[in-house]
Amino acid sequence: MSAAKESASEARDTGTLGKLMVLLDRVTHADEPMRFTDILAGANQPRGTVHRQLGHLVEEGLLEIDADGRYSPGLRLLDLASRSWARNEFRLIAEPHLKALQDLTGETVHLGVLRGTSIIYLDKFEGQQPVRMYSQIGNASPVYCTGVGKAALSILPRERVKALVADLAFHRFTANTHTAESLLAEIEEIRRQGHAFDREEHEVGIRCIAAPIWSENLSLVGGVSVTGPAYRLTVERLSEWAAAIQQSAERIMEAMRIGLGPRR
Repeated sequence: MSAAKESASEARDTGTLGKLMVLLDRVTHADEPMRFTDILAGANQPRGTVHRQLGHLVEEGLLEIDADGRYSPGLRLLDLASRSWARNEFRLIAEPHLKALQDLTGETVHLGVLRGTSIIYLDKFEGQQPVRMYSQIGNASPVYCTGVGKAALSILPRERVKALVADLAFHRFTANTHTAESLLAEIEEIRRQGHAFDREEHEVGIRCIAAPIWSENLSLVGGVSVTGPAYRLTVERLSEWAAAIQQSAERIMEAMRIGLGPRR
């Protein structure tokens, strides 16, 4: 095959994969099983193409279709996600440091990474207190109203942050949720102090403190946080853990640099 034909073939394959991912994304992010007409409405693809691609996804076990013709995520996704999580090097490196931070604070500790305009929770150590957090590994939260999200933004170049913030649709989850202007102002404060707070900005009654984690080339940007109920964790109480959480983040980054982590 000529180089030109190979290039054209690759372009077609990339386009097909992209279209499949659009459909997979729509179904997996829906709150309930989706009918074909609802998937088609937002796919921006021909009817026949959508029908054919949904069939491929079902055949591969990535989607399932019920007796009423509604599509939902397939069990193969769970298997793939489980394997990815178990082998993720960043999570393995961070794991002992997250556990040490949970032992110190007794509260729930999260590890998150920045993906687009969201924070994806990669790991979680549940607190030792009777009240538990409803967060789940693999869930995505908005970058602008979470401690880990704001900590991650503080590491990025200012122009990149401004461009990202300009693309955000700021949903007001609570009375404390940021606007674009207030978010940019707080990020500058986070740059100076090295840690971020979530002051009930995403959920009423939940506070956290977070510190950023990043690789040298910024291919990985995220953070670690300590989270708990507001009635127990005042901002003053969280501030007492600022040095400890920043030290945990630094230890994780040092371990990343030398590739030190448990092998399984």
